[in-house]
Amino acid sequence: MTNIVWLRHELRLDDNPALCRAAQEKDAVVPVYVWNPNPDAANAPGAASKWWLHHSLTALSAAFAKRGAPLLLRIGNPAEELPHIASECNAKAVFWNRAYDPHGKREDVQTETTLRKTGVACRIFAAANYLVNPDDILNNSGKPFKVFTPFWKRAATPAAKPLTAPAHLVAHEPALMGASLDALGLLPEKDWTAGLRDTWQPGEAGAQLQLQRFIENGLENYGEAREYPAAPGTSRLSPHLRFGEISPPIIADEIIRACAEQRAPQLTFMAEAFMRQLYWREFGMYLLHHFPHLLRSPMRPEFERFPWRNDPEQLKRWQHGQTGYPIVDAGMRELWRTGWMHNRVRMIAASFLVKHLLLHWQSGAAWFWDTLVDADAANNTLGWQWVSGCGPDAAPYFRIFNPTTQSERYDATGDYIRQWVPELAQLNNKHIHAPWTAPPTTLQAAGVSLGDTYPKPIIDHKEARRRALDAFAFIRNR
Repeated sequence: MTNIVWLRHELRLDDNPALCRAAQEKDAVVPVYVWNPNPDAANAPGAASKWWLHHSLTALSAAFAKRGAPLLLRIGNPAEELPHIASECNAKAVFWNRAYDPHGKREDVQTETTLRKTGVACRIFAAANYLVNPDDILNNSGKPFKVFTPFWKRAATPAAKPLTAPAHLVAHEPALMGASLDALGLLPEKDWTAGLRDTWQPGEAGAQLQLQRFIENGLENYGEAREYPAAPGTSRLSPHLRFGEISPPIIADEIIRACAEQRAPQLTFMAEAFMRQLYWREFGMYLLHHFPHLLRSPMRPEFERFPWRNDPEQLKRWQHGQTGYPIVDAGMRELWRTGWMHNRVRMIAASFLVKHLLLHWQSGAAWFWDTLVDADAANNTLGWQWVSGCGPDAAPYFRIFNPTTQSERYDATGDYIRQWVPELAQLNNKHIHAPWTAPPTTLQAAGVSLGDTYPKPIIDHKEARRRALDAFAFIRNR
């Protein structure tokens, strides 16, 4: 007999409940990834995500080959393709891990319904990429939490022990015919991905390597260092989590082990700070599970009346790091080059778009979705609604980041700016955060010509702040 393991959001072998349970059956296993070229529009991956997926599937295919069962790739709607595959290999069951996002939940229902009609059993397990089931975490009134801290206090429990990958899998004979990886069309026709290749190692092995780097070099100072974009203070695990190349229980288990081995109170304290960030990720999916309209609508309905501007030229300048505010431009250029942006700078850049330029948060979310290698529907939406002031547990709209003071505080020596905005590299620390305040002689000595080699500010901060507060007053007074 044969069992199919349908892989979607968990492109790994370790701590994969569906795979581990199917392997225990001692039957032949057919691991399957189905690429749907026509998903719901909101679920269609962006260009950077498709690049990552191509290389993640390359690594996953090699890992399955080593275990004895080749990864089968198919193209189409999973609800249609999986019954075909089950018929081809006379499968008795399809094993998979549940999804919590709106698209994934619809896919679960459609696929299960179709398979059961054909007499194929469905063995569905809890979502493999989260620490908690969102239906299990409710407030004292039996309603979903909308604020993170009480959610964190209720949800934070010791993580389950991660499952170990099966050492060997029995392959189905004869081998089934599948699509080639190139046929999925995930790589761009014109190669712009050199920066991504230089920065990342997609795949389960890359995820485990990055976790060890973080534990050895970043965890001890995580709570403070994570705020400074020039420092290697973040885990950089987000894209690996996004594609399920590593699970939160694996991360928690490795961090707990490191703390126990080193017996360092500081390490334990920072481990808790990091776990809080893992649960912030959980909170994003939790909210999307309970409030699926968040993908398109603000949690706070008064923001439906917000007087957003439509200015394609200013949006383009923001996208390409040409706003005239160095910290914003540095972040947007880092994103364009590497598919990633430091979290502190994400907040600054996002706030600039929605509060300085009054451009719709969905425009920013769409750009991040296309350019981030860690683009995740839940956390992308939560982040943008948070910074816009319209989401659950959001920063107040009237809290408007001053990009210059943020830059002076979190990139005091200008190292981050110099890396990503090299045309300002010769400016001194005093003026690199706000070049328009530098005397002409200072600019000339640094080779900077405002409006020529580097743009003048797209808008004055004081003017932008006044305009944003007026817009906020508009929706409050109606």
